[in-house]
Amino acid sequence: MIDNSVLLFGASGQLGKDLHQTLSSFANILVPKRSTADFLEPQTLGSIVREATLSLIINAAAYTAVDKAEEEHERAVAINTIAPKVLAEEAEQLSIPLIHYSTDFVFAGDGDRPYLETDQTAPLNIYGRTKRNGEDAIRKTEGAHLIFRTSWVYAKSGQNFLHTMERLFQEREKVTVVDDQIGTPNWSRSLAEATAKIVRQMLRNPERFEELSGTYHMTGSGQTSWHGLATAYFSRRKNQGVSYRCKFVDPISTTDYPTAARRTAYSVLDSTKLEKAFGVALPHWEEQLDQFLDDTPPGE
Repeated sequence: MIDNSVLLFGASGQLGKDLHQTLSSFANILVPKRSTADFLEPQTLGSIVREATLSLIINAAAYTAVDKAEEEHERAVAINTIAPKVLAEEAEQLSIPLIHYSTDFVFAGDGDRPYLETDQTAPLNIYGRTKRNGEDAIRKTEGAHLIFRTSWVYAKSGQNFLHTMERLFQEREKVTVVDDQIGTPNWSRSLAEATAKIVRQMLRNPERFEELSGTYHMTGSGQTSWHGLATAYFSRRKNQGVSYRCKFVDPISTTDYPTAARRTAYSVLDSTKLEKAFGVALPHWEEQLDQFLDDTPPGE
């Protein structure tokens, strides 16, 4: 470990943008051009890693179009499975630790308690399967790594649930939202700040990467449904003085809103292991939402 240079993949994505901003306060962030770092040609990623002098690799790139993945299977495999495998193998060869992000979709979602890292994975769709297989590929190497599983991510930029709700609230008098899928929403900034705290610890004491190498759940506390998140966002925006055409936000069941990819009914993650290992805990999902809205004034 020579300096605090961090190679960040996926810097243009929701989480990647916040990671870039947050980590730049104490580390030298190297961001390869998208034209160079082609995740659809994963074997090309190795040269990017080998040409840099690094302390850490962070992979925040992912194929996240859950429904399109059912049709674009090969693209999802290349980005979510093969690319992490290549990065993990290169990192192992160069003795560079790797941080990688995964998802609650690796689980079947048929439980009734928050999932632990040790629980059996059984993804219901291609997206979840490719992410699970990417995790497995990383774990098969002997390199130091941290896999952070998270869920229901939203951000200022990019396509996400809250942006969809904002548009629908403006366009329709009534919006219907699924109320029988339960999870924990997470603001990308909260995830980035939690990651930054962990990266600071690891760069100060690199041996800890080996000691704490493994899989961790990284989410806030509490749980809600998509309808619960939508109504919380709606009411808070109204309190900020935003005027919507929408008058009603009605709950519906998953069967009333069929999608190409099957969805998990319950995918809450238990993040106790993360807090015990690193002393890091994300805020309750409602606190994260409040912080997001404070940081995103009406009109932005």
